[in-house]
Amino acid sequence: MIEACTDSRLLGPLRIEGLVNGGAGIARDAGRVIFIPGTAPGDLVQCRLVKEKKRYAEGKLVEILEASDRRRKPPCPVAEQCGGCQWQHLPYAEQLIWKERLFHETLIRQCAVDPRLLLPIVPAANEWHYRSRVQIKCHLTTNGFMTGFFKTKSHVVVPVESCPVIDTKLNECLAALRTLLAPTAFAGEIPQIDLAVGDEGSARAVVHYLGVDRGALADLLRQLTDDSLDVLIKTGRKNPLYPVRGHGELRIEVDQPPIKLTYAAGGFAQINLQQNRQLVDSVIKTADLRGKERILDLYCGMGNFSLPLARRAAWVCGVENSAPSIDMARRNAELNLLGHVEFHSRPAEGALSFFSRQDPFDVVLLDPPRAGAHAVMQELLRNPVPRVIYVSCDPQTLARDLKPLLQGGYRLVSSQPFDLFPQTYHVESLTFLEYRAA
Repeated sequence: MIEACTDSRLLGPLRIEGLVNGGAGIARDAGRVIFIPGTAPGDLVQCRLVKEKKRYAEGKLVEILEASDRRRKPPCPVAEQCGGCQWQHLPYAEQLIWKERLFHETLIRQCAVDPRLLLPIVPAANEWHYRSRVQIKCHLTTNGFMTGFFKTKSHVVVPVESCPVIDTKLNECLAALRTLLAPTAFAGEIPQIDLAVGDEGSARAVVHYLGVDRGALADLLRQLTDDSLDVLIKTGRKNPLYPVRGHGELRIEVDQPPIKLTYAAGGFAQINLQQNRQLVDSVIKTADLRGKERILDLYCGMGNFSLPLARRAAWVCGVENSAPSIDMARRNAELNLLGHVEFHSRPAEGALSFFSRQDPFDVVLLDPPRAGAHAVMQELLRNPVPRVIYVSCDPQTLARDLKPLLQGGYRLVSSQPFDLFPQTYHVESLTFLEYRAA
């Protein structure tokens, strides 16, 4: 028998019924919903309330009174403190079940989507060491130079010697940088190190520096022995990167035969390169091009989707608000000898109206940030396009954006989640819509 809690903010025992968007477990107490991170379906737990509303509350896990058989011991020793992973305590098969279920439920509940149009999740080939980009937080303490990640909902650095989700090459780079910097005065002036690796094995480190002796730091960093690691120094948000060794450009590959895409420090590439190739292949298959189509690619970045589609279409117009990314997209098109494509640096909002003045588009592809593309949805209603392919990294904003389209003449053909982020609750997706005239 469990002893009654004397603290009014302690609750338990509570049985975890399932998981919710955001990764927390859900339990119920006297008709009120309680969200408790770090729990697994079937757990019997005690929690401490940290936020209370009329109809729900948020709790912090205090004790697992009875562990679910759908729980595992997290492989990472700091998984419960680090804010990088939320689901290491779930076996990967269980993670996939809940990602698929929550994604499907979101579209069914919020958009009244026919469940038969929702496809199974595409799992990652590797649940570990998949991450090709990472921001390492740094902090000098009385115990030495700490490198790791912020604790959940804080700016406290949780020390991490080797992270099981980042590429093994990046773990090696991190260890070399930590060993080099730790005994120096620079250790207290470096708040962050950005690491990235490409498909060809080359890596990049951007060292954020708050001090004034950049030259001395550069001399120190040149002592790194890994010739495949480019090193740059960042001294301020608006200051250009200072190259110590190399220029920090990395290459990834998509499509077959491979298209090589170069991106610079500060540019965007998906963090899971293997899954990105799966996503690109699915976009190509979904587009089902015949060689005569005109395509508008919004939020095109350095050409991740634009260039594979340009191989198969009459013309592709890529739009991205970041001028450096557009410069790189143009360069990638030239290096891969791809015509029938042009790139423009401008906001996605208004691009459809502007570029379709002379000839309409057959396909609009968009891959917006987590905030979604609400304004673009309104434009798609004013300027209907036969086919829309929406790549999303957030099911909630995807559902919000789809709703007006589904009420305004568009038909959902299919929607499929992709797991680009094992050990977390995050999910990518690919949704295909067609416009049917009234």
